[in-house]
Amino acid sequence: MAREVISTGNELCAKAAIEGGAKFFGGYPLTPSSEVMHVSSDLLPKVGGVAIQMEDEIAGISAALGSSMTGVKSFTATSGPGISLKAEQIGLGFIAEIPLVIVNVMRGGPSTGLPTRVSQADIGQAQYPTHGDYASITLCAGSLSECYTETVRAFNLAEKYMTPVFMLLDETIGHMHGKAILPDLEEIEASIVTREKFEGSPENYKPYDVPMNKPAVLNPMFQGYKYHVTGLHHGVEGFPTEDAEQCEFNIERLVGKINTVAAENDGLDDLPDYEEYMLDDADICIIAYGSIGLGAYEAVQKLRSEGIKAGLFRPIMLWPSPAKRIAEIGAKFENRIMVTELNMGQYSKEIERVIKRNDFATLLKANGRPIAPAEMVAKVKEMM
Repeated sequence: MAREVISTGNELCAKAAIEGGAKFFGGYPLTPSSEVMHVSSDLLPKVGGVAIQMEDEIAGISAALGSSMTGVKSFTATSGPGISLKAEQIGLGFIAEIPLVIVNVMRGGPSTGLPTRVSQADIGQAQYPTHGDYASITLCAGSLSECYTETVRAFNLAEKYMTPVFMLLDETIGHMHGKAILPDLEEIEASIVTREKFEGSPENYKPYDVPMNKPAVLNPMFQGYKYHVTGLHHGVEGFPTEDAEQCEFNIERLVGKINTVAAENDGLDDLPDYEEYMLDDADICIIAYGSIGLGAYEAVQKLRSEGIKAGLFRPIMLWPSPAKRIAEIGAKFENRIMVTELNMGQYSKEIERVIKRNDFATLLKANGRPIAPAEMVAKVKEMM
């Protein structure tokens, strides 16, 4: 049976991490994400886990990566400035293929910005949080329930693809307090994914000796399997190499195991990468995500009550984007699309890339204030 709880988005994110199998949190408090650490520090010891507040954000992710390398599902949480500090170690997670969930409760930026205000300005950062070539996975919660379900999903994707995965909330949804409907705990436990493990003889173990578009098989440390971990390009056993052919293969595989797999399979798992609301018979499509998606539902209902057939497309997996469906929406609605987001158009650039034109309307805000449904309604009416 489904569970009904009264909670906040940040608290649900922490609860989901632990019920999804996490046993280690390493981090440092940063507004508006601090409650993720606070709740984790309370809940983890009850299940035999550990939560550590380190001296800074860099140490927090370093501890979490180290924990993950021992086979323990691990996570960290912060906001945009913390992601900037963690960037180098995020890169280590990508190239060494260490699974990790990174929760980012977004606030206004750049730099210290607006610590207590809402923003969606870290969308581009989540796609490319560090230097180099790679592909990232980014989920974005659009409701209190999704703060829970998408966090569980983030751990499963991290384990399946052996990579850091970003779980995005924004300040509004992170601090929103209300009722959430959660899956039954037995359902969650049945869905849990754990990383593949090499079971053969230790002398035959080569963690990075995998085919194109496949993740590494990184056995937990201290269990008899030896390998080298480095931020340098590496060969099949993990030792550094500058061999041109090997380096090119490494990068193509890091990108391909996510972007190519997502394109070929229309997603990375069996769960929905987007939600559609009243879109089947719509004449106008609103595209929104995160907490702004909640206001967009109300805007659609208001427009419908006034005889304007509006619908909503809400991406849940932002990266890799649901490009196939976005392209179909672009073809169907032509110049009757309105994209709204709490930044200067970061995801709008992806919409433009996919549909290959920029004749859609935008409703953007970057001053730390939300976008009201009435503003969306007014913008749509301007398009009529």
